[in-house]
Amino acid sequence: MQIQGGFWMHAFLVELPDTPGSLAGLSAGLADRGINIAGIAAATCGGVGTVGLITNDEETTRSVLSGRGDTFRETDLVSASLENKPGTLANATRRLADAGVNIDFVAPTGMEGNKMTLAIGVDNAEAARQALGELAAVGM
Repeated sequence: MQIQGGFWMHAFLVELPDTPGSLAGLSAGLADRGINIAGIAAATCGGVGTVGLITNDEETTRSVLSGRGDTFRETDLVSASLENKPGTLANATRRLADAGVNIDFVAPTGMEGNKMTLAIGVDNAEAARQALGELAAVGM
């Protein structure tokens, strides 16, 4: 994915089989094309996994995933900076829910002092930024 203005714009949500080597094949396919994975979150359930990826080259990532025949979709990203204490994630996600924003993906992208920065994949980035207010990190 291309970073626009120094910030990530999308994440890729990729379906993979829950079998040994699935993630290795995906990450090798991206690496072979010079793509850096800047953020990742993954889980499996019922024999299928979903991997959320933030990369440094959106166009080439899309090409690799399509070429491999992967089932994937993209989601817009916003960033939130949350204090490292109970309830801050609940507050942020409640703000999004109350604004009618659906969350597709969440991954930590950094920690500075007592604040964690999260990349949040959403169905409406502008509404998400407005709903997060002061929690929205600059740039996404």
